[in-house]
Amino acid sequence: MFSRKKALGVIALASSAALALAGCGGGDTTTEEPVDQETAATQGTDETTGTDETTQGTDSGEAVELDFAFWGNDVRADLYNQVIAEFNKEHPNITVNVSFLGFPEFWEKRQTEAAGGGLPDVMQFDYSYLRQYAENGLLLDLEPYLGSTIDTEPLSDQILSIGVVGGTTVAIPTSTNAWGMYLNPKLLEQVGVEPYEGGGSWEDYDAWMKEVTDAASAAGVEVFGGTDYTGRIQNFEIMQRANGKDLFSDDGQPNFTEDDLKAFWEMGAELRESGAVISQQRLEEVYPLSGFDSALTASELTWDNFGAGYLGNLGEDYTELGLVAPPETVPGSQDLYLKPSMLHVIAANTEHPDEAAVLVDFLINSPASGQIFGTNRGLPASTTALEAAELDPLSEQIRAHEEAISERLGDAPPVPIVGYGTLEEKFRLLGTELNFGTLSVDDAVSQFFTEMDVVLNQ
Repeated sequence: MFSRKKALGVIALASSAALALAGCGGGDTTTEEPVDQETAATQGTDETTGTDETTQGTDSGEAVELDFAFWGNDVRADLYNQVIAEFNKEHPNITVNVSFLGFPEFWEKRQTEAAGGGLPDVMQFDYSYLRQYAENGLLLDLEPYLGSTIDTEPLSDQILSIGVVGGTTVAIPTSTNAWGMYLNPKLLEQVGVEPYEGGGSWEDYDAWMKEVTDAASAAGVEVFGGTDYTGRIQNFEIMQRANGKDLFSDDGQPNFTEDDLKAFWEMGAELRESGAVISQQRLEEVYPLSGFDSALTASELTWDNFGAGYLGNLGEDYTELGLVAPPETVPGSQDLYLKPSMLHVIAANTEHPDEAAVLVDFLINSPASGQIFGTNRGLPASTTALEAAELDPLSEQIRAHEEAISERLGDAPPVPIVGYGTLEEKFRLLGTELNFGTLSVDDAVSQFFTEMDVVLNQ
């Protein structure tokens, strides 16, 4: 199952991707710390967690130890403590040794372990690394456990498809998010413009942003309708998906042409010329905050799990945001999809795959997991965990959003290619130069395809 030759390829995983994704980690711990299981065993009760007393899975009953690693902070560690304590009520023979790190350090340690063939039995995992580890033979095939040890009834086909690499399920999402549009109702009330209703065409959205900017200008207020959305590769992606094409095929080849990308970036040129969106110069002045974080723009297209961060940055004067569907390129298309906030995987080198699968099922599907974690790991992907979770108003809003766009949700695209993070950042940087006016659309397209050729052939 495990090949040292394959593992050596993982040692070269790009550290730039870890840095780019560091914001996803939710913590700044820099040394891997074990979780105190003696303390954990005393926390939580059946009455408070709603744990089902029926033991499921292929636990042999023999005493075994599993190593479980995640990225996060002390808050998340305490939550895992509580969940493992509930797990041990059903499986007292399985000792779970839990450890955690900050996001970049977590992946640095996994690379070292991969080279030596000693990955933890079970790991919290990030989508961007899934293909790299799966194609190097480092992750266990979960197919034999689906529908038995790992209950798939609470997980939709769309969610299960997220963890498939090369036709094999190697991961199960713990939680999901989807693309959406956040609105600032306070700013819109200030300038006297009704909130965008969601959906509609991109031309409708462009016109609405212009209306907001013009109304703010007339009122002497510095507010803009939004940001140039052609700087985000995700907006290009959903336009491509509306025409039946993911950005990349299953075998990692681009599914778009230079003409496709040129047409997209030309949309941005027209949008900037209209004066509807905030300038790049103004965005640079408020960086690292965005225009939306800074209460300068009334809308932002982004992942729906960004809402809590927006509210935190906007300050105590803001207690709510609007959340609606993004514009449609082709009405009735399935251009959107559920993206995992994080996943759980089992290492191919584990000596206890059956018990590891039992643990994964509990971490994802159990009511105890849903009630204890809530939305700490994102909106639970499992319906049984979601039903047990206590959602705050924003989380309820996100759940309602994902239900409202359900007809637009298609299968997840193929797992990101190795180096996707590099291309995403290149796309953003080129969008910034286009916004500054220091680069032509033709040159931007040429540079992106050159970079993509390097990434795909490295």
